[in-house]
Amino acid sequence: MSWLIPRHKRHLPGKRWISIVLRSLHLVGIAGLAGAYLFHLPEASWWPFMILGIGSGILLAAKELYVDAIWLYQLRGQLVVFKVLMLISGLYWFDQPQAWLYIIVILISGVISHAPGKVRYYSLIYGKPLTRDIWQGDTDAKVRDSGDN
Repeated sequence: MSWLIPRHKRHLPGKRWISIVLRSLHLVGIAGLAGAYLFHLPEASWWPFMILGIGSGILLAAKELYVDAIWLYQLRGQLVVFKVLMLISGLYWFDQPQAWLYIIVILISGVISHAPGKVRYYSLIYGKPLTRDIWQGDTDAKVRDSGDN
């Protein structure tokens, strides 16, 4: 599995700024896409935002997978996959975009992005928080939360 989850994170020059720019573009895309889900505006008014949201989302996921694919084993990555599946399935189940579905996806996003590390790094597969140190067998490894020293 070292090809998927290398012993050390892969280096990506400017990773922090890439994340900031992509996340900001993603927020603009998702905000504009609200026109379809919440206000039933004509497709021409929200289509560019959908392209921006999907494109930036794909690039954000690709960045995470390149740097450290352990993200897929953690709740933060698993919920991204779940949200995408929810939105895609909504296209098949309903004739019109559903506001409740969009709102649930937004709520999941807000909760997981601001949740403590013990929640974000929790693995449904392993039934415990999973970090690189834990993955590599460090039994004394701790999951740090924001504000921890």
